[in-house]
Amino acid sequence: MTTPEQTIYYTLTDEAPALATASLLPIVRTFTSAAGIDVKITDISLAGRVLSAFPEKLSEEQQVQDGLAFLGQLTQDPKANIVKLPNISASIPQLKACIAELQSQGYNVPDFPEAPQNAEEEDVKARYSKILGSAVNPVLREGNSDRRAPGAVKAFARKFPHSMGKWSKASQTHADYMRDGDFFSSEQSVTMEEAGDVRIEFVNQNGDVEVKKELSLEQGEILDSMRMSCKALREFLEESMNDAKESGVMWSLHVKATMMKVSHPIVFGHAVTVFYKDLFEKHGELFKELGVNPNNGLGSVYDKIASLPRSKREEIEEDIHACYENRPSLAMVDSVKGITNLHVPSDVIVDASMPAMIRGGGKMWGADGKTHDTKAVMPESTYARIYQEMINYCKTNGAFDPTTIGTVPNVGLMAKKAEEYGSHDKTYELAEAGVMRVVAADGTVLMQHDVEVGDIWRACQTKDEPVRDWVKLAVTRARQSDTPAVFWLDHKRAHDRELIKKVEKYLPEHDTEGLELHIKTYNQAIRFSMDRMIRGNDTISVTGNVLRDYLTDLFPIIELGTSAKMLSIVPMLKGGGMYETGAGGSAPKHVQQVEEENHLRWDSLGEFLALAVSLEDMGIKNDNPRAAILAKTLDAATGKLLENNKSPSRKTGELDNRGSHFYLGMYWAQEVAAQTEDAELAAQFAPLAKSLTENEEKIVAELAAAQGKPAELDGYYHAARTTVKKVMRPSETLNAALAAANA
Repeated sequence: MTTPEQTIYYTLTDEAPALATASLLPIVRTFTSAAGIDVKITDISLAGRVLSAFPEKLSEEQQVQDGLAFLGQLTQDPKANIVKLPNISASIPQLKACIAELQSQGYNVPDFPEAPQNAEEEDVKARYSKILGSAVNPVLREGNSDRRAPGAVKAFARKFPHSMGKWSKASQTHADYMRDGDFFSSEQSVTMEEAGDVRIEFVNQNGDVEVKKELSLEQGEILDSMRMSCKALREFLEESMNDAKESGVMWSLHVKATMMKVSHPIVFGHAVTVFYKDLFEKHGELFKELGVNPNNGLGSVYDKIASLPRSKREEIEEDIHACYENRPSLAMVDSVKGITNLHVPSDVIVDASMPAMIRGGGKMWGADGKTHDTKAVMPESTYARIYQEMINYCKTNGAFDPTTIGTVPNVGLMAKKAEEYGSHDKTYELAEAGVMRVVAADGTVLMQHDVEVGDIWRACQTKDEPVRDWVKLAVTRARQSDTPAVFWLDHKRAHDRELIKKVEKYLPEHDTEGLELHIKTYNQAIRFSMDRMIRGNDTISVTGNVLRDYLTDLFPIIELGTSAKMLSIVPMLKGGGMYETGAGGSAPKHVQQVEEENHLRWDSLGEFLALAVSLEDMGIKNDNPRAAILAKTLDAATGKLLENNKSPSRKTGELDNRGSHFYLGMYWAQEVAAQTEDAELAAQFAPLAKSLTENEEKIVAELAAAQGKPAELDGYYHAARTTVKKVMRPSETLNAALAAANA
């Protein structure tokens, strides 16, 4: 497949990042056009993915391109250049809300059938299932991950440190997790000596065999299987809640239901039914009739009982409140509205919520509007222990100091759906007891687990090519930055034992002379990294896929106050590149502020950083010296923006996202006009630099004047782009200056 060589594909996503794109992109295109570079929007938003899944339901005018499929093909092109913004990893409640909004706008997309009644509904659910959770990243991440804090961002954090909560040695905050019966304790793993087919089978107690799935595996591919006991999970949750109640600490659940879209929603549902067990025991039959799904949280109960007569609804609500008398205090998502973190599974995501708690001194918000020590519950123990290690470290040493600490960049294994995120289509909740097994084509049983009703069983794949590339990338980053690199691999874990063999096999392919490379268990690795960090030293973490996601929130939130300021590069296996722009976990609250006050506090710094590397790559691969100049001047402009503190404020009336974009454009124009490598380019941007500089006060005033009143958006998931542009480009003076530069 061929593509125009001088094209950057810029993703249109959701929520705050989508709003910000309407403001930033006209500025970006003003500069890139001068280098002959086209910046094209590709829609991978939740609404766009829903619409593209049902073209036959829509009129010709309503049909949209399948942007995700297009970009998936593009990843195989050596010249691919993709700038990817954060997108919604949809939970079922989010998907339903998006569907309802599209239907209200006249799009004939079908409802999501939770319990399909016929073949048509089965097909609809199957299409929607491809949209839920981490549907986007496995398609686009056809390379491994290189995430790090840029020097300018790290310098800014040291000069203008974010707040850190105070830790007490007497803090009762701790992580709680299963000691047995979870995935870690049951994991089995094999590496394929030769390419071949395998079957995932369920054998019931009568000996009947059901083939669940057939897989074609490559030579050298790792296949894992594991089981979580439903009985052990529910016993653990009950004990955990009782302990929190007795010790007087708040109870909080931390899972990743949006990404681990089959297993973690089930775990979340068990937490809901255990916490509110009296409620579900009393009203269980009615809830089944109403279609209550505890995997969607307590919010599902409130949604489904809304249609009941008032007296019955009030009885159920009273029973909900009665549950709180015998249970520990719950951590809150919104204390004012009474929304706990058992309300909706997408509200509390472990990789964002745990670092925020640790940064806050080990406390979370309670129903009383105050912060409290917390029992942070992560039932699956595989990675839960790293958070306990950091909690212990902070109790002993106090909070980390952003002005002095080092940094922990990450090299992550994720190409070709490596590891856990690729397991959704191989995850099963067992309806009866029996045996789950993996069988080779010749009948050899490779792995098997005894399972009971309600158990969760899953299999995960990791191909050999991504592992080999991951080892190479780790060595390359260690060499380029002269930094120790640590492979976080636990020999007690079956999957990691197979990975260790590959690491030891592939490291000798590279020049490692003079490099400091280690293989350490998760606990050893995080202690080693923290010991170096508090001394101002840097350490590269080399990890698998899910741990990559956890650590690239954990360390940046401690170091920088946010993970949105990380530089995230995905060097594609086929030679192209994707440049990611940070995390989007806080995006919903940002949109709410826009709707109420027309102030967008979203920080686009991640986009500035990603775009600079994208342009640099464009310059190298296409021998485009102007692209290289734009990359250098953009980096300089970003540094000036940070130095002059022109990032968005949280407070309405002060500089917001649009104002920050203006300053980036002004500084960028100034830098291009001042550079001497290309006199013609400098002369081209001199008028824009002059216009923006002379009209700085006027433009800032126009942007500020737009704030303070509700923004007129005509949708949350699918607002019209013309409406969004009107909201996000309120300065006539800035618009005129850009138009003149493009004339």
